[in-house]
Amino acid sequence: MHRGISLTGSPSIQELEESPGFPSKRRLLKGPIAVIECVQEIPCDVCGLICPYNAIEVSTLKSLPKLIEEKCEGCGACIPLCPGQAIFLVNHNYSREKALISFPYEFTPLPEVNSMVEAVNRLGQVITKGSIVMILDRESFDHTVVISITVPKKLAQQVRGIKLHREE
Repeated sequence: MHRGISLTGSPSIQELEESPGFPSKRRLLKGPIAVIECVQEIPCDVCGLICPYNAIEVSTLKSLPKLIEEKCEGCGACIPLCPGQAIFLVNHNYSREKALISFPYEFTPLPEVNSMVEAVNRLGQVITKGSIVMILDRESFDHTVVISITVPKKLAQQVRGIKLHREE
């Protein structure tokens, strides 16, 4: 049995790669694309409703979202609106050595653009440092901001957030 959501609370890479929301390795290398890390059938269809390119299909209220790779433009509109915070944007082509990872964030205080942060994996473990490139904070995001950080390309499929540093 492989480690996964039932054992750790976080999906394993095997579970993710087998899910319909996970893009192919070929498409991941082409440029920005949504990575939907939803592996449990729960009643939700928000991502399918809000994608402006119809790149996410949710056939029934409880079915897993399916990413239509050829339609995804990597706009990230789905990131802040997923109630499960299970959608990320990965851009392997950001620069020669770095990938850009965009993810939902709901903590305060917000970090600052250009600051160095500790990047964490799906279990919240620090695995590298990253540089904050952009923070999107819009009223329509309903108290969720989207943070984009650069990380080494080899860690692009592992980094899913940043370590929270609370003010004392």
